[in-house]
Amino acid sequence: MKNKKPAARVLVVDDEEGIRNSLRMILSYEGYEVFEAISAEQALNLLEEIAGIDVILLDVKLPGLSGLDLLAEIKKRPLAPEVIMISGHGTIQTAVESTKLGAFDFLEKPLERDRVLLCLRNALNQNRLRRECLDLRRRAERKYELIGNHPVMKKLWEDILRAAPTNATVLIQGESGTGKELIARAIHENSLRAKEKFVQVNCAAIPEELIESELFGHEKGAFTGATEKKLGKFELADGGTIFLDEIGDMSLKTQSKVLRVLEQGEVQRVGSNKIIKVDVRVIAATNKNLLAEIKAGRFREDLYFRLNVIPIYSPPLREHREDIPLLIDYFSRVLAEENNFRPKRFSPEAIEALMKYSWKGNVRELKNLVERLLIMVEGEIVEKHHLPDYILEKSSLTIPDIKKIKTLQDFLEEAEKSFILAKLEENSWNIAKTARSIGTARSNLYKKMAQYGIKIVVGADEAVAPPGLIRTGGEESPNSTGQDGR
Repeated sequence: MKNKKPAARVLVVDDEEGIRNSLRMILSYEGYEVFEAISAEQALNLLEEIAGIDVILLDVKLPGLSGLDLLAEIKKRPLAPEVIMISGHGTIQTAVESTKLGAFDFLEKPLERDRVLLCLRNALNQNRLRRECLDLRRRAERKYELIGNHPVMKKLWEDILRAAPTNATVLIQGESGTGKELIARAIHENSLRAKEKFVQVNCAAIPEELIESELFGHEKGAFTGATEKKLGKFELADGGTIFLDEIGDMSLKTQSKVLRVLEQGEVQRVGSNKIIKVDVRVIAATNKNLLAEIKAGRFREDLYFRLNVIPIYSPPLREHREDIPLLIDYFSRVLAEENNFRPKRFSPEAIEALMKYSWKGNVRELKNLVERLLIMVEGEIVEKHHLPDYILEKSSLTIPDIKKIKTLQDFLEEAEKSFILAKLEENSWNIAKTARSIGTARSNLYKKMAQYGIKIVVGADEAVAPPGLIRTGGEESPNSTGQDGR
């Protein structure tokens, strides 16, 4: 006998001892690990006791429960093994019935060695492909998971589950990097259209001259370069869901055509007079203030109200900082698996520093940082000193050790400084917005910032700062306009 590691686990179910012995010798010689059962009942017990049976060779006629009954029972199970039916009295009707119940193939006795081995190899290949497909699907689903236990995330999930079963349009609003695409996918996956297509369109990434063709399709020769007919995204999403990301960047002309789809369920390809009916659920998302865009004449008010049937708010990371340790652990495990290396632990000090950072890029920024640290840090633990300087600078903006504060006035000043810094970070260093949020005049906020030596950080909206308050590249540079940016 060849000394091989078992290629796969095979269960032979037959009440004839001679058949079982023949198959065991053939399969064992080829390196398979073989198990035997003389009845359907014994086979079911073995399936409970032995993990990882890949293929079952199953006789049609058995004492007690028949082979076809056992086949039906096996196929009810998740990740069921492939089943090859065998019979000494095979008929076309039995073969057809076996196939309908999910059998991979049907073999007649007397069994031919080569035919058995070929059929078994094909069944194992089918089983492997099915498991790989399932694994890829699970990885894809995990990639689009919404992670968080904070009340704002629980509220978000409540909104998703209320909106999902309906056909109403949804408008997701929130900052960049908060996971608006994940929300859209969660709505689709929990809807009645979950088995249909989910088609995504990034309206900001498509040039203005091409977006109509991308959304609605075009006929051959409709314009220079249109060498063949093309179906638009709305047609491709027919029966399913279309996700219009960054819809605030769409032109007014295209907005009017999207409104027509929403109101009448009709699209018209570029270069065609034919009206095509589509059944599509629309989910839109934007990081812009659409009411302000409407006021500025850049967004149609009627389209806004048609999209905003179910509004959903995508919270920024700073509103659920308590989820940061959970997100770090999740990204560490998923990214390590994707890149085939061991996940790393983050020290409590590193996590504390990350929880104090403002995260202007939100969850996307956190994920990118975790990935960088997993790759660049050599040890198994990410310590605080491994974090980038900009994280440590922001995280150090806290009240000093209270034992070092000598007077009540010193304490009040340090507390006020930390409060102002925290609010500036919370409002992305927008002076006007920060002043409104803390209930003080902008002029007073400027004075306080000057008093405590607070400078506008690199990357902030410099138009909101008065002269002398902008720091660029580590050096102060005066603001030539002196405007407050309102």
